[in-house]
Amino acid sequence: MRQSIHIQEPIEWATDIQLAAIYSISRPTVWRWTHEGRIPKPHKLGPNCTRWKLSEVRAMLEGGQI
Repeated sequence: MRQSIHIQEPIEWATDIQLAAIYSISRPTVWRWTHEGRIPKPHKLGPNCTRWKLSEVRAMLEGGQI
């Protein structure tokens, strides 16, 4: 019998909840950083779907503006 291997893809998009968990900050801080320009504005992927692209967030936080 063949066993299937599940390879988890890296997360590309993140919610405010996920960003808060990744960077050990609160959700209001995620939004404050967005308004201050510390991280990019989120992308609206649908009517009730707002996400940040993690590569963009990392680039800004590491000082390499996009």
